[in-house]
Amino acid sequence: MSQKKELLLAIMQKQPVIPVLLIERLDDAIPLARALVRGGVKVLEVTLRTPIALECIKAIADAVPEAITGAGTVLDAGQFEDAEEAGAQFIVSPGVTDPLLQQADVSKIPFLPGAMTPCEIMTGHEKGYDIFKFFPAEQAGGIEYLKALSAPFSGVTFCPTGGINIAKAIRWLTLSNVICVGGSWLAPKEFVQTGQWDVITTLAHESSRLR
Repeated sequence: MSQKKELLLAIMQKQPVIPVLLIERLDDAIPLARALVRGGVKVLEVTLRTPIALECIKAIADAVPEAITGAGTVLDAGQFEDAEEAGAQFIVSPGVTDPLLQQADVSKIPFLPGAMTPCEIMTGHEKGYDIFKFFPAEQAGGIEYLKALSAPFSGVTFCPTGGINIAKAIRWLTLSNVICVGGSWLAPKEFVQTGQWDVITTLAHESSRLR
């Protein structure tokens, strides 16, 4: 098995923060994506936590080609395949299972699996993976925990997600084993619901300058 590391790195290294988007209305998908792109944030993760998530991914892929749209909260091989068919350019899961790894192996797009414990990291590494999502980052032990992992896993890098805001992101990004962070603060629910796209563009611009 292979992580398609070069493809994944090309995505993860584009910006310091990847917005984690929970979109509840299809009509919000395109203006939200355009607002983030205007702010310099082109890599977007649309979580499969709403019934319309796949439709949102397809809409953004079709209407905002400059965005690199991924699917998050992918829990099984079926969701992986559905997201890829919808136009997702990368896949993110909170954990890792053999069916997910098998689907990733036959897919053309890269996969970022979640790993939180040494055992999970070792299991993934044995399958050819050395870039992981670290979730839930703050709740799982935070910066000090991930620092401790850098010694035994010197070749492994992470995208911490969960409980991170812009102030915390600055500290996370100083770690040598952090490639980028994920965060929902770039698109607060109340701003999306009220169509405050210029505010979201400003948040994206601030986040794009963190590193």
